[in-house]
Amino acid sequence: MAGYRRGRVNEEVARELSAIIREVKDPRVSKALVSITAADVTADMKYAKVFFSCIGNTDKNEVKKGLESASGFIRKQIAIRLNLRQTPELKFFPDDSIEYGANINRLLKQVEDDLHD
Repeated sequence: MAGYRRGRVNEEVARELSAIIREVKDPRVSKALVSITAADVTADMKYAKVFFSCIGNTDKNEVKKGLESASGFIRKQIAIRLNLRQTPELKFFPDDSIEYGANINRLLKQVEDDLHD
């Protein structure tokens, strides 16, 4: 039963983070198109790994610094929006899964075009 609750908390944290990130005023975050791909909250709900992806020509390290800089604001918003006993401390990690999927899609399209030629 605890795994089920943790899964729901992970989904809710990721959903709320997606909305909160649009409110961050740090130019490193607001100018980039940032997408939250996943959140992984520990079993004791003290820490959360947040995986994000940036689309476009943005430096992921700069976006990560911007998110870490705004983590106090983000954490406060999580506490307001979600009714948790403890608000987890957020750690941000870049995620390349969207870019990887787009690259695979481009390669498959290229192979398909080569077959039809």
